Amino acid sequence: MTTVTAAAIEARLREVLSPTQLEVIDESAAHAGHAGSNGLGHGTHFRVRIGASAFAGKSRVAQHRLVYDALRAFTDAGLHALAIEIRA
Repeated sequence: MTTVTAAAIEARLREVLSPTQLEVIDESAAHAGHAGSNGLGHGTHFRVRIGASAFAGKSRVAQHRLVYDALRAFTDAGLHALAIEIRA
């Protein structure tokens, strides 16, 4: 089973997209009590700031799809919300 942590998400994105910039922030504690919260204060809501050559020439939707596709196992394991910020 996939463990949903900022470090695991970062490792997967590095493996799949080879980013030039990457920051993964667990914002789960700020969403305690909201839909999708697991009651633990971690592992459900994340922000990803990422830049990668794989995004060049692609639409915003296509860029986000690359990130979502890379993290599918995490979504299946309880990742509820993902804010994606694409960096140039």
